[in-house]
Amino acid sequence: MQQIKRTKPKTYRSPDASIFYSVGIVLLAFVVLTFIVSLFATPYSPDATDAASKLLAPCPAHPFGTDNFGRDVLSRVMSASKYTIFISVAGVAISLILGTVSGIPAGYFGGLADRGIMLLGNSIMCFPGILLALVAVAVFGASVTNVIWALGLVFAPTFARVCRVGTMEIKELDYITHARVMGVKPLRIMTLHIFPNLVPQLLPATVIGLANMTLFESGMSYLGLGVQPPDASFGKMLSDAQAYIRVAPWLIVFPAMMLVFYILGLYFISEGLRVTLSKGGKR
Repeated sequence: MQQIKRTKPKTYRSPDASIFYSVGIVLLAFVVLTFIVSLFATPYSPDATDAASKLLAPCPAHPFGTDNFGRDVLSRVMSASKYTIFISVAGVAISLILGTVSGIPAGYFGGLADRGIMLLGNSIMCFPGILLALVAVAVFGASVTNVIWALGLVFAPTFARVCRVGTMEIKELDYITHARVMGVKPLRIMTLHIFPNLVPQLLPATVIGLANMTLFESGMSYLGLGVQPPDASFGKMLSDAQAYIRVAPWLIVFPAMMLVFYILGLYFISEGLRVTLSKGGKR
């Protein structure tokens, strides 16, 4: 009789974290370098109009072409990268500060403080984040500062949840119990013992927060409640380019490309962090 060969089932092996890091860094590098160069100079003034150069296709003088006002698209894309990176970083910083300041005490003390903070956070998260941000900006006015604060407040409950859950796990460890028995004050325990151990959990959340906040800011600018003209933003550039998508597709291609590069780069790095941390810090 012919023997049946038994083959071992193939086990799924997650991709190496270095792959995600490499792709993410390459995509982010293009946007970040554009941002750095824009801090010092741009080929043309982003707001300079030229009636004789309307809707020019990409050429040596204008590598990304010009828009319906004759403005250089490359210069406006470079200017838009400044606002995108600044708003996302500043908004995540506000969310991170508010989330840690509220989430760690909620997880450490529990009880009424925990219920009150989580009730407030859950109330905010019950509504679509983009809707709350739009309402806040519509009430207080459309400006970069208001957009940053609106997005920071909307994303704060997410970081508070991460800090709360992590704190509830860490506070049960032996060295935390020993510190409490020795009379170490809660503020010192939370700042010197608990928070540093939350950093590995906060890193992926922070990177994803940057990507999600960029999407929100672009959506708000697209609807006219984000970065205001004449300042350039990716969302506003895409909104203005809708009417010229057939005759001047480059008006959409280049801003959309930069936006996709930035968001995908952040997501790839976040996935790399997740894989690294799931393997105990080993790539």
